[in-house]
Amino acid sequence: MKQWIAGALALAAMAATPSHAQDYPTRAITWIVPFAAGGPTDAMARNIANRVSQELKQTILVENVGGAGGTIGAAKAARSSPDGYTFLVGHIGYMAAAPSLYAKLPYDPVKDFKAVFRFPDTPLVLLVGANSPHTSVEEFIDFGRKNPGKLNFSNAGVGSTSHLVAAMFASRAKMEVTPIAYKGAGPALNDLMGGQVDAMFDQTNTALPQTQGGKVRALALTSAAPMPQFPNVPTAGEKALPGFQVSTWYGLYAPKDVPDNVVRVMHEAYSRALKDADFTGKMTAQGILVLPPDQVDPQAFQAFTASEVTKWAEVIKQAGITLQ
Repeated sequence: MKQWIAGALALAAMAATPSHAQDYPTRAITWIVPFAAGGPTDAMARNIANRVSQELKQTILVENVGGAGGTIGAAKAARSSPDGYTFLVGHIGYMAAAPSLYAKLPYDPVKDFKAVFRFPDTPLVLLVGANSPHTSVEEFIDFGRKNPGKLNFSNAGVGSTSHLVAAMFASRAKMEVTPIAYKGAGPALNDLMGGQVDAMFDQTNTALPQTQGGKVRALALTSAAPMPQFPNVPTAGEKALPGFQVSTWYGLYAPKDVPDNVVRVMHEAYSRALKDADFTGKMTAQGILVLPPDQVDPQAFQAFTASEVTKWAEVIKQAGITLQ
């Protein structure tokens, strides 16, 4: 009798946990994007969500929860039910840099989340105005070293990727620059084109139209290898700062207690999507780097997240970046 009761209770528990069922998902899924609609993170998330939803044969809804550099949305995702129907679209800022930028972060990027899969990376490009006197990354660095603080870099806000990468670049180049924070990448880029600031690190996909239109000049890429979308533009690592490489990265996370089956199903759906040459080709054409399977893997992405938290803690400490 006791064995029968135990078996019945086990079956009831399984039935009460739909994420364990073979037919998961059985209803719409929500991906939380901690930024306003229309930005690069939102655009990337919606593009991938649309394709993954086709593989899952289930709707994926994108919920924009902006504020505090993405940390409000991330905290909401961390507190959500681990039933397999709420995920976080993670980003280098609030999943790697935030622990070192905020005195009290309401979540731990590593301990409170389970990595599901990593999105394609987006390298950055060092830009100057079309009429800038700087024509090469080597000359730009040389000028910066000889004129401490004279070069100013616009960025999308304190703690943004453009801010952090500029700080990392200046530290590695042993030059002192002046950061100028804006409310978003758009205004920061506009002032660069208008000549109000000297330089900016922008993502390749958003910088590409401006470089092709001659509105800005690209001096160096932060990718590991040159990119055909930016002809005759060297990487910073090959020309001026050996080993310098960084990209804006994104990925999908679930609350830490989500069942492993959920992670497996979601990861497999994305893996199938990556076999669609039309899907990946459109991203590649925009200067977005589709990653190999071993970097997309949940375990690899979890380890990568932890390593990024450590890396950016050192960058932020060296640069003395703080959030007021």
